[in-house]
Amino acid sequence: MRKREKPKKGKVKDEIEEDDLVYYEEEDEDDKIVVLQTHNRINQEINGEIMKLEKGYVELKLITTFDMLADKFGLVHGGFIFSAADYAAMSAVNEPNVVLVASECQFLSPVRIKDEVNFIAKVRHKDGKKRNVNVEGYVLDIKVFEGVFKTVITEKHILKLKLLDGDKPSDVEE
Repeated sequence: MRKREKPKKGKVKDEIEEDDLVYYEEEDEDDKIVVLQTHNRINQEINGEIMKLEKGYVELKLITTFDMLADKFGLVHGGFIFSAADYAAMSAVNEPNVVLVASECQFLSPVRIKDEVNFIAKVRHKDGKKRNVNVEGYVLDIKVFEGVFKTVITEKHILKLKLLDGDKPSDVEE
């Protein structure tokens, strides 16, 4: 394990190695470059891969694997579907300090191993630092998931906030 140096003011604030980051750049409808600013270290094999990134909009593809297996029949555990939908929602908001505070979702049809689940996430409501994101997931033409993800954008990273008396901001060492 090694402790990373504190970043200098004006530099990139993430305390991670450049090689660990995943960057997406895509031009949106107004020919502006959109760069993914959140969840840059997420494991795309279990959370999905962003296929399209626009302001307030994401298309994400999850190919289910045997690591997601729930039973001998090939059913994928719903937690993997939720995680991919959450990643799509956070990416649609696309703020470095976005956090999920609530969700309402429905699992509409089972997902099997080796299915390709395509998620569409759209920011539908903005109120100050709050964002509501609608997410739908499909296998072929069958809707397998739908949900509303309620998020908040914090001033600092959630683990750097002092939420309770006596709390100390945390640093993760590798």
